[in-house]
Amino acid sequence: MSKARSAILAGTVLVAGLGLGACSEKRWCEQDATDTKVANKYCEDGTPGYEWEPDSDKKKKKKKKKSSH
Repeated sequence: MSKARSAILAGTVLVAGLGLGACSEKRWCEQDATDTKVANKYCEDGTPGYEWEPDSDKKKKKKKKKSSH
């Protein structure tokens, strides 16, 4: 493998690792049916009906359209 390919591969692995690490930092456990935050132990134990929710799931605000009166 050439030095350029090795450098590209190393860079790709580094970026992927940083991306995965950032995703797992801010999350919480929610009950699916009610979207209520619960203790992390439910998700850690793999209890059915509970899942991890990442901070990136925030709803985006919709821009209001300006009327052309």
